[in-house]
Amino acid sequence: MVSQPSSPPHFTVVDREEEEAAETGEGGRGTWKHAAFHVATTIATPAAYAPLPFALASLGWPLGVSSLVGATLATWYSSLLIASLWRWNGKKQVTYRHLARSIFGSWGYWSVAFFQQVASLGNNIAIQIAAGSSLKAIYKYYQKDGTLKLQHFIVFFGAFELVLSQLPNIHSLRWVNAICTFCTIGFAGTTIGVTIYNGKEIDRKTVSYSLQGSSSSKVFKAFNALGAIAFSFGDAMLPEIQHTVREPARTNMYKSVSAAYTIILISYWQLAFCGYWAFGSDVQPYILTSLTNPDWTIIMANIFAVIQIAGCFQIYCRPTYAYFEDRMLHDKPAARFPFGDRLIRLFLTSVYMVVITLVAAAMPFFGDFVSICGAIGFTPLDFVLPAIAFLKAGRMPENPRLRVFVRVVNLAIATWFSVVAVLGCIGAVRFITEDVKTYKFFHDL
Repeated sequence: MVSQPSSPPHFTVVDREEEEAAETGEGGRGTWKHAAFHVATTIATPAAYAPLPFALASLGWPLGVSSLVGATLATWYSSLLIASLWRWNGKKQVTYRHLARSIFGSWGYWSVAFFQQVASLGNNIAIQIAAGSSLKAIYKYYQKDGTLKLQHFIVFFGAFELVLSQLPNIHSLRWVNAICTFCTIGFAGTTIGVTIYNGKEIDRKTVSYSLQGSSSSKVFKAFNALGAIAFSFGDAMLPEIQHTVREPARTNMYKSVSAAYTIILISYWQLAFCGYWAFGSDVQPYILTSLTNPDWTIIMANIFAVIQIAGCFQIYCRPTYAYFEDRMLHDKPAARFPFGDRLIRLFLTSVYMVVITLVAAAMPFFGDFVSICGAIGFTPLDFVLPAIAFLKAGRMPENPRLRVFVRVVNLAIATWFSVVAVLGCIGAVRFITEDVKTYKFFHDL
């Protein structure tokens, strides 16, 4: 077991309150099914797996399939590692930040805080663009000559999320996320079916699976694709979700993670493979924009997408809300007048939504945000840190051979995905730079 820092660093009131909650046993009312809804909603969002066919098209069949399968198994394994560290030092680790602090010290706390904010902001920008695109597609189906632009629908979605943001915490979203989980299945099933239907209508001789562009372009597309695949498995909130689960929290979390990944495995792999098979190298970054008919099924898939994205957005904005709420309520000024805490919450959530909506509307380059968010935010949190944290925590099996095997696997995962983070970031920055040159701000895609 690793020794603890002799002099713990100073933290804000939010940290002390979370630690008191952990010691008194507050939280933990949800079942493993509720947690499965949260995990599935957080990871298996249409904005996450709709870009997967495009990622495969940027890598080709051999590298694309191996990257997708490897990322699935690595994140499933990493999620179980994080869940196993729930009480590793005798205290509940109620947030990812506190888990990192208990294992690595203050640098671990602030590193995770940074990565979570990058993941949260980048994810919500990306999925708000996806939601706006789906809403616009629905609108254009009924109003073919309509004048509303993508930016209008991004604003509409932001206003709806502001209303949902007034719910107090993750646990209060459990039934919202239950609906979202069923919409995940509905979106995957509908989109896979329509993709196969469209693929059969295309002259298969015209479909090419070769990598497009110059040699340098192929390389950057491959880098970008690795970031997109990392984004598709993003779950920077596992300890926060586990804090909502009743005891035995570790066993219940194992069940919820495995249930969620069963849904992920069925939906991700089929959609990625079918989408690439159907459209080949011409598949679009957001698979729904590649579909042409039948219209009513495409509209249904877009409706599923918007509903599911609404729940996912809420999960990722919660750490930001909690941090700034507790900072502003440090001296409890809200207690001086009725509904003061609710007004502060409304103010904070409004500022957050304005910022996210403004960026999403100004730069609606969905695929680029997916890649850079996956590279900088999700890859460290979902691939690198879980493997290293497990080794550092000393939770190794007693069997010597199994201990060596676990060490090798963890180090291999941490090393390879550190490389993926760097490459994905390079590819995403390059394409954002190119898109900014091509499109104007607030471009109607």
